[in-house]
Amino acid sequence: MTAEIENIGFISTRFAGTDGVTLEAYKWARVLEGEGHRCFWYAGRLEAPPEASGCVPEAFFGHPENLWINERIWGKTARSPLVTRRIRAMSEYLKETLYDFLRRFDVRIMVLENVLAIPMHVPLGLALSELMSETHLPAIGHHHDFYWERTRFSVNAVNDYLDMAFPSRDRELQHVVINQSAQEELARRKAVPSLLVPNVLDFENPPPPSDGYAADARVELGLAPDDILILQPTRIVPRKGIGHAISLVQALADKRCKLVISHEAGDEGTDYLETLTTYAKKAGVDVRFFATRVADTRQVNGQGQKMYTLWDLYPHADFVTYPSFYEGFGNAFLEAVYFKKPVLVNRYDNFARDIEPKGFRCPIMEGYLTREIVAEVRRILEDPAYRQDMVEHNYQVALRHYSYAVLRRRLRTLIINIRGLANV
Repeated sequence: MTAEIENIGFISTRFAGTDGVTLEAYKWARVLEGEGHRCFWYAGRLEAPPEASGCVPEAFFGHPENLWINERIWGKTARSPLVTRRIRAMSEYLKETLYDFLRRFDVRIMVLENVLAIPMHVPLGLALSELMSETHLPAIGHHHDFYWERTRFSVNAVNDYLDMAFPSRDRELQHVVINQSAQEELARRKAVPSLLVPNVLDFENPPPPSDGYAADARVELGLAPDDILILQPTRIVPRKGIGHAISLVQALADKRCKLVISHEAGDEGTDYLETLTTYAKKAGVDVRFFATRVADTRQVNGQGQKMYTLWDLYPHADFVTYPSFYEGFGNAFLEAVYFKKPVLVNRYDNFARDIEPKGFRCPIMEGYLTREIVAEVRRILEDPAYRQDMVEHNYQVALRHYSYAVLRRRLRTLIINIRGLANV
């Protein structure tokens, strides 16, 4: 990258917490700032410093006005004139706030984080598409998952807006996707090219040594010194395939094995949680639900108990389960590799196409557990040398393919392309 410094504005509905979009945006910003660029933030919810951000509550997908709109456009095939007027009014207001943000920080390049891919906030997507048409400001659309990948968006009353803005075909908009399937489908549906930039972790710098904060995590989990901690580092939603993790522990037939699930059920209801609880009880599997003690940051809860982050738990894990049926990429897989933990994976499509060919070594399911897979997991748990060789190999593979160095090269390409377009 040349010495020219750019002011880069990250724009989405939310940059807060530990959702995938937020985490990947922070990684991009870290790499860009390492190259000398300045990054600024616009969203409805923000954890960025006020002096480098513009927080507009109406831009959050959970804002009451946006929720009102969403209730009337999804699962419907027609919208009323009133809904159209309120979409347009909110879009116009947000466009003005975006202009203010761009002027305030002299933003020269926008990074649009998933806001033109998933239509959680239709007015914001329209505002951005119109702004690009009016300003010709260069932008990078970082698309994590598209609306056509989600059943709940298939019946809607806004096909005209989806065609226009999710994503738009603006000449100055460069598209970035995180897997091959999305790249192909975007080209088929929108006739636009895209650059594949995988999710990454800082494999050049291994996890820091324990600072002692989480040294008591196993005790707080109620584990004995010789217990085997099998970690399921995901939310409790059906697509995570957690029933397979319970089946694995049952098949291992070792009372020392305890399955720890790190996160809550989220916004998809508790039916799946209840189903898993019943299944685990019948299978005789000891499952520890630890979501009430896991937070985005270290803190103390209302009962005076320490709260841990997910990264506080990984060092204590003996094995990681990741039997998802579908993932846009697979951050939990990379995290297990980063912490040098063996991991069981279900061969979901994007893993099979994008990740597995890189040469990782791990037990891989084909939608169901087999005796061979269970035997492989047992060997990993019982043979320290075999396990160490596996995790060291995986770390080196990830260092080559999913490190910040990979992201740095792809971002340089995008910036060079933007500068090239500016001179056409």
